[in-house]
This record gives sequence, structure tokens and C-alpha cells, in this order.
Amino acid sequence: MPGKPWSAEEEAELRRLVDAAEPLNIIASKFGMSEGAVREKCKRLGLRVVVSTCRRKITTREINLPVELPSVEEALKILAGALEAAAEPDLDQVEIRRLHVVATLAKTYKELLADYINYRDIEAKLVEMEKKYARLAEKTQSNAS
Repeated sequence: MPGKPWSAEEEAELRRLVDAAEPLNIIASKFGMSEGAVREKCKRLGLRVVVSTCRRKITTREINLPVELPSVEEALKILAGALEAAAEPDLDQVEIRRLHVVATLAKTYKELLADYINYRDIEAKLVEMEKKYARLAEKTQSNAS
């Protein structure tokens, strides 16, 4: 059952909000309508609206840093989850971009973690060599006395 007709002013405002890339949920709340009603109107007007899957924006200042680094296995599980989700039919562009970001971040994390583990191995060998050098220097001094 169709709702009340949109006025020319409401259509103009809808176009302005869509052009400004406002998320669908925000537009719907501004008009006091359901997201479905706004989505249908956008379709009829040929407008592409941003569908927000996350109600909260996160900036780098809000990211909680983990105490321990996730393992390569955990990063691969995230990547596998993104791959599985990407195989779903009818994904919208926002979700596709989000999954692409997840996959890119998981891959980057795996590479950086491998570098970090390699660095930690080198660091441990260096500490071991410093101890051996200290013992050798001690032994050399005691032999010289």
C-alpha cells in the first residue's frame, strides 16, 4: 500500500542528501520514514543511496589496541570469513568495499607479523651473542691477569 506522495521539496531534499552520500538510515530518520520506503523512492528516482551497515563511525583514536598480537592463524580465520562472506549473492557496494578492506588488512597483518617474528628472532640471537661476548671478554681478562 503506497504512502503519501512526496512533495517536490522532499524529492529535492532527498536528492541533496543522496548526493551528499548520507547513509540510508540517516536519510530515513530525517524524513521520519522507513529505510525501505526511502530505498524505493530512490529506486524510482534513479538515485544510488549509501546503505550503512555500521551505525557508528570509528576513527583511529577510538581503536582499542590488543594486549597480545593475534596469531597468523587468527588473521587467516578473519581472511577466510571475509572470503566466505564475499561469496554471498547480492552484496551491495559498501559491503564489497568493507570485505575488500578486511581482506587487505588481514593480508597486511600476516606480512607484518612475519616481519615482526623475524625481528624478534634476530633480537634474541643478538642478546645471546652479547652474552657470549661478555663471557669471552671476562675469560680473556681473567687469563690476562
